Amino acid sequence: MSESNFVDYVKIHCASGNGGAGSRHFMRTRTNAHGGPDGGDGGRGGHVILKGNSQFWTLLHLKFTKHLKAEHGGAGSKQLMHGANGLDVIVDVPLGTIARDAETGEFECEITEDGQTHILVPGGRGGLGNDHFKTPTRQAPKFAQPGESGIEQWKILELKLLADVGLVGFPNAGKSTLLSVISAAKPQIADYPFTTLVPNLGIVRYRGQKSFVMADIPGIIEGAHEGKGLGLRFLRHIERNAALLFMVPADSKDIKKEYHILLNELEQYNPELLDKYRILAITKSDLADDEILEELKKDLPDIPHVFISSHQQTGLEKLKKVLWDELNRNA
Repeated sequence: MSESNFVDYVKIHCASGNGGAGSRHFMRTRTNAHGGPDGGDGGRGGHVILKGNSQFWTLLHLKFTKHLKAEHGGAGSKQLMHGANGLDVIVDVPLGTIARDAETGEFECEITEDGQTHILVPGGRGGLGNDHFKTPTRQAPKFAQPGESGIEQWKILELKLLADVGLVGFPNAGKSTLLSVISAAKPQIADYPFTTLVPNLGIVRYRGQKSFVMADIPGIIEGAHEGKGLGLRFLRHIERNAALLFMVPADSKDIKKEYHILLNELEQYNPELLDKYRILAITKSDLADDEILEELKKDLPDIPHVFISSHQQTGLEKLKKVLWDELNRNA
C-alpha cells in the first residue's frame, strides 16, 4: 500500500437526522364526524453508524468526506400512520478502527469484527401523535410531540492495525525484507533509514493451512514516544499486536542495549505493551561467522531469540515456529 493511500486518522463532522413530528389528526368519516384522535407518531431521524468491513485496510475513503448527514424522520399522519424513519448513514471502516469525541478525546467505541456496527451519532426520536395523550377526561387532545432534534458532533477515527505479530526495530533493521520473504507482502525496501513510511501487513503461512498476520511498523528511533522521527504516528499500531518481534542486526554495536532502547520507547508510550509476548530476531546473521555468533549468544536479553538471515533465508522456519508457539501458548 503506497504512502498516499494509507490513512489512519480522520476527523469527520457527523449530523444525525431530526425526528419527525407527531400528528394532531382526528378521525373524520361520513358516519362519525367527531371521531377521536388518530394522529400517528413521527419517524426517528437517521443515525450515523460505523460498520466493520474486513475488506478495508485504510480510512482513505473518508479523507475527503468531512461531513456525514443522515436524513430526517417523516411526520406522522392520520389513521395512526407512523412517519418514515430517516435513512441512516452507514460508514464502512477497517477492523481496528476506534472512535473518539473530537472535543473531549473520550473513547467511544472500537470496531474489531467484520459486520460489527456501532451508532456513532443517534438520530432524534420521533414525536408521539395525539392518540397517545387521550385520557378519560381529555378525549380530544389537540397537541402532539414535535420530533427531537438530531445531533451534530465532530468525531475522530483512528485506525490501529489488527495483526498477530508486530515488527519492532530501528530503521533499516531488516523488517521489510523479512516481511517480503516470509509473506506475499511487497513493501518498499532500500538500504537507508525510513524506507517504510506506512505499515504493511502480510499473511505468513505455517505448516499447511495455518497462518498468522504480521505487521511491519515504520522504524522507531530513540525518543519516538516524544514525537521524534516518525514519532507517535505509528506506535499506536503496535497496541493491537498479540506478540512483538524485536529485530536487531547482528552487526549492532550492542544488541542488548538496542533491545532495551526499543523496549523503553514502548514502555514510555504505553506500559501495557510490556505485557505482550516478546521475541528477539537477530537479523543479518549471515554477516557474522560462527565464532562471532557464539559470542553474541552470551549477552542477549532473556527472551526467546532466533538468528535469521532474510537474504540467505536461514532461521526463518525456526522463527515461524517460535512465533506460532508463542501465539498459541494459551490456546
